[in-house]
Amino acid sequence: MTIDPSCKMKVDEKKVAIQSEYQGVAYYFCSPVCKQRFDKEPEKYLKEKK
Repeated sequence: MTIDPSCKMKVDEKKVAIQSEYQGVAYYFCSPVCKQRFDKEPEKYLKEKK
């Protein structure tokens, strides 16, 4: 399991097909909307993670 960086929901990366790559790291999402948010401003969501 991993965490959707956009909404913080737990996501099973083995079952979900919605993903994005940023700076060589794969991120997984619960929905296309969360992926779109992340793709638009990835740094915003990665800073929240720290």
